[in-house]
Amino acid sequence: MRISEKTGRYRWAKDVLRQLKDELEPMMASPLAIPLVPGGWWHQYVCPEHHTELLFDPQERDADEFVCPYGCRLHGEPYRGAWLVMKHQSYARYALQAAAVFAGTGDNRFAEWSASILLRYAEQFPQYPIHPEAEGWMLKGRAFHQALTEAIWATTLIRTCQLLLDEGYAFHDGQPKLDTFFSMLEESMTQARHILVKEQNKPESNYTAWLNAALAGIYALKRDKDKLAELVHGEAGLEHHLTIGVKADHMEYEGATYYHIFVLRAYFIVVEMAARLGIDLYGIRGEQGQSLEGMLDVMALLANEQGELIALHDGPYQRIPYAREIAETVEIGLSRFGKADYVPMLKEAYRQMYGKPERAGLEAILYGREELDGYLDSDPEAAPAAAALRGSSVLLEPSGFVIGRRPGGVLSFFADFGPHGGSHGHYDKLHLTLAGRDGWLAPELGMVPYGSVTRKDWYACTASHNTIVVNQASQAAHTGELVRFDETGDGTYAWLRSRGAYDGCTLDRHLLLTDEWLLDWYEVELESEAVIDWWMHSPKLSAVYRGGQWRSHVGSLSDKGAYSYVRTVSEWQPLEEDGSGKVCRVEMSGPAGQGVALSALSADSSQLFLATTPGTADKPARTIDGLLHRQRGTKAAFVTVYSDSSMPADICWLSAEGEHPVPGSSGGQAKSAAISFRNGIWHAVLDSVQGLRLERQ
Repeated sequence: MRISEKTGRYRWAKDVLRQLKDELEPMMASPLAIPLVPGGWWHQYVCPEHHTELLFDPQERDADEFVCPYGCRLHGEPYRGAWLVMKHQSYARYALQAAAVFAGTGDNRFAEWSASILLRYAEQFPQYPIHPEAEGWMLKGRAFHQALTEAIWATTLIRTCQLLLDEGYAFHDGQPKLDTFFSMLEESMTQARHILVKEQNKPESNYTAWLNAALAGIYALKRDKDKLAELVHGEAGLEHHLTIGVKADHMEYEGATYYHIFVLRAYFIVVEMAARLGIDLYGIRGEQGQSLEGMLDVMALLANEQGELIALHDGPYQRIPYAREIAETVEIGLSRFGKADYVPMLKEAYRQMYGKPERAGLEAILYGREELDGYLDSDPEAAPAAAALRGSSVLLEPSGFVIGRRPGGVLSFFADFGPHGGSHGHYDKLHLTLAGRDGWLAPELGMVPYGSVTRKDWYACTASHNTIVVNQASQAAHTGELVRFDETGDGTYAWLRSRGAYDGCTLDRHLLLTDEWLLDWYEVELESEAVIDWWMHSPKLSAVYRGGQWRSHVGSLSDKGAYSYVRTVSEWQPLEEDGSGKVCRVEMSGPAGQGVALSALSADSSQLFLATTPGTADKPARTIDGLLHRQRGTKAAFVTVYSDSSMPADICWLSAEGEHPVPGSSGGQAKSAAISFRNGIWHAVLDSVQGLRLERQ
């Protein structure tokens, strides 16, 4: 559907077109300020003190001072080179935006301005050298350090050119410059692809997907159907990349949510370019059935009730350019597959960009179809499977993720037992993420720009995840395993195991989710004595003075490694004379104030600390809270129950006969506990063969 047709049919499209036009007017009133030097690496656009991305104003003509949100002012390299990346990318986006306004209004001023950006880059590109300052590991570009960045930028300019041509704009004398530009791009993209696929033997890389996307755009412009077909069906082409770069459960092979979307977005560009040559690729599949629709379905599964995507492994937590990528990808998928499950992700992306969960901006006008809420109101029989995706728990076994979700339940969980994830992986096996009805209660923290030292020193480390740390050292890169997964009418049960985190160490995490609460039973067994730390990070943890008291304990647990980022606030002291005092309780609060009671059953060797740690990757300097449950020895058991704050749990160890509370140390030996709420009592029994089961009393 053409943009002019959308504005004639939908009120939202008229409003968006007006918004885009108003944004462009001040830019068009000033002469173009396209930089004459290439860009660097955007990941270095980060404050070395606060580890947050520096501010960028696309309307700023030039910059020699770079400001962080907390007021730091930085100068010189590498910030200048990173700023240039943002500037070049912003001009490409403005060119596409102006072409879209021309398509919607017919106002030739916007076409001329859009074309002037294209032609200026066509003139400048041959002047850029193969980037001499690129790091050794990079595939080098001209306009940027990386050929990857160049490919992404190029697809935006290619789409701009195509849209102008679609609407009848003629470049006349400028066409030879564009032909030279696109031929040079084709040569550099082809060379980079050869190095990546043949010399480095990395055809599965996410780089490959984007080099394919840029080349597909060039082939579409040149009407070269044979080359595009080879790019689809040949080695490292779309079909092959789907097979080797995406798991059979439709998750991108690195297990990172961001790179999953990154790759899918590139796939959709290849599909778009193929459609221009009369080739329909929306139904294309890999050898294990991997599909574009399946990749979108996985995105929906990995989102919470508000549509916020979990930040598995490397990737931003919230970032405007990332929200744009989500919006583009989901709009395209929604228009093709029409599943209502995609809508919450789309609304959340627009909320992050524009403050409201409504269509706005360039992605909406280019890729949006129909009325957004119409998908939610559609007849399930007319839009099959729309409500089925998020109705229950899901096991993504090839990728190693399990999602616990109960219809109408208070809580849902996401747990990671799969492959490390390579260069984008974290040391986080058996990590647990918790979501409530209003958002994340215990989120993945995401990843800061790679230029920050905290990338490796904190965010990839085990201590920043909700799992076990031994002797304050991160786990080894390894793959865990799924021992058991059951879903019944009473609950969802997952038994996850790791044998490779530390030498001589076995970790077993048992998760049992009911409609009202989650039982988390984590057992550790070691060959030699060690300090064993169980972590839970949450935006807000409030101490509850019941069965014990929290005493001030301000300080650091270590000045080395990830623990140097941890600051303790208080330590829990149980009431020794009362067996019920062995239950430590705190309250977790989500972003909308939803309260969840966390009840932790302690042992004689337990220490429990409340601490502050770096925040989520979008706001690292805004600390969040952490609960550290520490035990010592060769065996440890951490038993925790999460429930609505109005229904906190009491827990106690049971004797072997299951009759009397045992307030002493579990020592990793006790296999039975009583869990009581105001509406009943359960016995949780852990069997080494059968796993965890509940017996209602």
